Amino acid sequence: MTYTSPVDVLLLLVRDDQVLLALRAGTGFADGWWNLPSGKLEHNEDAASALVREAREETGLVLDRSRLCLTATIHSRNDRGSARLGLVFRPASWTGEPVNAEPEKCAGIAWFPLDAIPARTYRTSRTGIELFRRGENFAAKGW
Repeated sequence: MTYTSPVDVLLLLVRDDQVLLALRAGTGFADGWWNLPSGKLEHNEDAASALVREAREETGLVLDRSRLCLTATIHSRNDRGSARLGLVFRPASWTGEPVNAEPEKCAGIAWFPLDAIPARTYRTSRTGIELFRRGENFAAKGW
């Protein structure tokens, strides 16, 4: 049997030692939790294209796929046994100023110090930020 797992792309936007987080709302999943702007890979879409798309959809930012750095990979399994693969990308630059472009799914966006993210930050996002801060690039969680 071939192993398959959903792939998530996460945007690690860092400016002046602060990271941009979005507050989930109205989705039925992790509402009330902060997370990195993120989303799932769609059919026939590569990871860089997915991140560029998600960044524009969620924050209004324009990213250049050639200026993305894969910062971390997180292979996680939740308490129900479902596995996911999270790819955390950090852009070298971006065009625009981030806005809450999906108010139906997000209660707001805010910058937080890398060393003081909110307690209610979703696990995958927290792990991606922690890996970046430690200069590490992989974590397996929940196995």
